[in-house]
Amino acid sequence: MKRKINSQLLGIAVIAIISTMLLVSVVFYELFRKQVEADLRVNADILKSTDIFREDNVINLHIDMEDLRVTWISQEGNVLYDNGADVGEMENHAQRPEVEAAFLSGKGEDVRKSSTLNKSTFYYAVRLEDGSVLRVAREAENIWSVFESAIPSIAIVILIMIIICIILAHFLTSNLLRPIEEMAVNMDDYTIAPAYKELVPFVHTIRAQHEDILKAAKMRQDFTANVSHELKTPLTAISGYAELMENGMVKDTEILRFSGEIRRNATRLLSLINDIIRLSELDSCREKDNFENFDLYDLAEKCVENLNINAQKHDVTIELRGVREIIRGNRDMITELILNLSDNAIRYNRKGGKVAVVTGEKNGKVMLEVSDNGIGIPKEHQDRVFERFYRVDKSRSKQTGGTGLGLAIVKHIVALHDAVIELESEPEKGTTIRVLF
Repeated sequence: MKRKINSQLLGIAVIAIISTMLLVSVVFYELFRKQVEADLRVNADILKSTDIFREDNVINLHIDMEDLRVTWISQEGNVLYDNGADVGEMENHAQRPEVEAAFLSGKGEDVRKSSTLNKSTFYYAVRLEDGSVLRVAREAENIWSVFESAIPSIAIVILIMIIICIILAHFLTSNLLRPIEEMAVNMDDYTIAPAYKELVPFVHTIRAQHEDILKAAKMRQDFTANVSHELKTPLTAISGYAELMENGMVKDTEILRFSGEIRRNATRLLSLINDIIRLSELDSCREKDNFENFDLYDLAEKCVENLNINAQKHDVTIELRGVREIIRGNRDMITELILNLSDNAIRYNRKGGKVAVVTGEKNGKVMLEVSDNGIGIPKEHQDRVFERFYRVDKSRSKQTGGTGLGLAIVKHIVALHDAVIELESEPEKGTTIRVLF
């Protein structure tokens, strides 16, 4: 980035320097041209006022000016006098632009460039009282010869200015980027404010992304550790029971119980693996595939029927209330969402408890609500229950067979449907989880 800014600043500086030098040269040449023309007019007026250009004075006329050429032209265009050439060899000047203009308006001027020499000749003509024309001329460098002669000086000046610009560009780039580099190094230090107000939104975005990256990294670490622990526990139990049975250290009366423990831990392991795979699928799901319109009440009714046996096993009553509401979503995902929420409400309930699944409308949105009168969730845990493997009561989770991923799956499904999830809970009074589509 530094190199790019340095090169851009230097490029701009070089373009500005060369453009300035060219512009200055043009301006000064224009001033020089105007000065030459002004000098010619003054010289012509002075010569005119001397009254030496008379027919009776032609023979005696002698003007000695090395840098000024004086030509006297008759009304017919014949050259009467010229201090720089033989009059007899000169052609008629009546058609010369400056002479023609002087005959018509009293004065005329012209500039003619030499095709062989890098010079220009400036002409100024004025009409005398007798109708003849006095013309003065002077040779001067043209703009290209001025450039050629000035090239060494211009090159030296440009070189010096480029060196200065390189130093300044390096200095300015360092000063410009220093605050940004300091912020990059101290991204976690919120006491360091952006040096430039234009960077405030950018810094806020970068810091938010930085926090998200750190949070995601922490979640991955926690997830890996939790997965390892969760998988290790049932596997250890299965391995231990199987080893005891293999070595004949189990009584015949205990074989049935040991087999049941192996089956229970294997089932838990299988559930855990299935939930991890499902979470991975939901993480990679970004498009709204297989979305359709369906009746939320009908879907909830089927889920409640499927959960009745599980509810009876836990001595919990489950019921469905509400009205028919049409939503657009993935039918399988919403089924999974209802089953997870209802299963949690059954698992974390007390004997004789109740679970209600309600469909309806709230604030103009389709609502799905699952409530229970179970053990509830303490306030300090409510913000974290949707995290993977997070459990309020770990011992109870193991007793009920939960994997700790049910609400994490629910959170993903809610996000994929652009819905909102709300949780209300009070210890020993129950929990209500509400999803608004």
